[in-house]
Amino acid sequence: MTLTTMDTRPALVVIDLQKGVVALPSAQPVGEIVQRAASLATAFRRHGLPVVLVNVTGRAPGRTEASQSGFVPSPDWADIVEDLQPQPDDYRVTKQRRSAFHGTSLDAYLQEHGVTQIVLAGVATSSGVESTARSAHDHGYHVVLATDAMTDSDAATHANSVERIFPKLGETATTSEVLEMLEKTR
Repeated sequence: MTLTTMDTRPALVVIDLQKGVVALPSAQPVGEIVQRAASLATAFRRHGLPVVLVNVTGRAPGRTEASQSGFVPSPDWADIVEDLQPQPDDYRVTKQRRSAFHGTSLDAYLQEHGVTQIVLAGVATSSGVESTARSAHDHGYHVVLATDAMTDSDAATHANSVERIFPKLGETATTSEVLEMLEKTR
């Protein structure tokens, strides 16, 4: 389903656009993804709407076949990229799992601020973004996925999330469509 409306109180949630993650290989040019997310953040801030910047510093303890044993992150690995121009009023969420809702105060923050709709951007499409979208949907938020403001390490995996999963969880739109709708409703 394509974007139909912006709620009175939407929030932007940017997933894992941090130095260590954006340095990893990606299917789409990560610089373009960061710039689109930054344009969303600028617009949300200009309208006095919540901006949530999420980073990841851990992972679930269960064994997987894709384990990254021996990985030692650099000291600035979890720092949010400067292009997002983090502001003091931005809400910061540090997660240890894929979803920004799991084990964090994100839902409480959104509820406290009257948010009914979240716009998602970031990386990785099939991991942090998709997991957060699933959780947001389960929590009852209207979910908007800015599909050109996200990427994954694999183009086919990104496409699967965008084409098959996201339409079941919310509405999809380009960054331009989100910005246009935001301007119309403000």
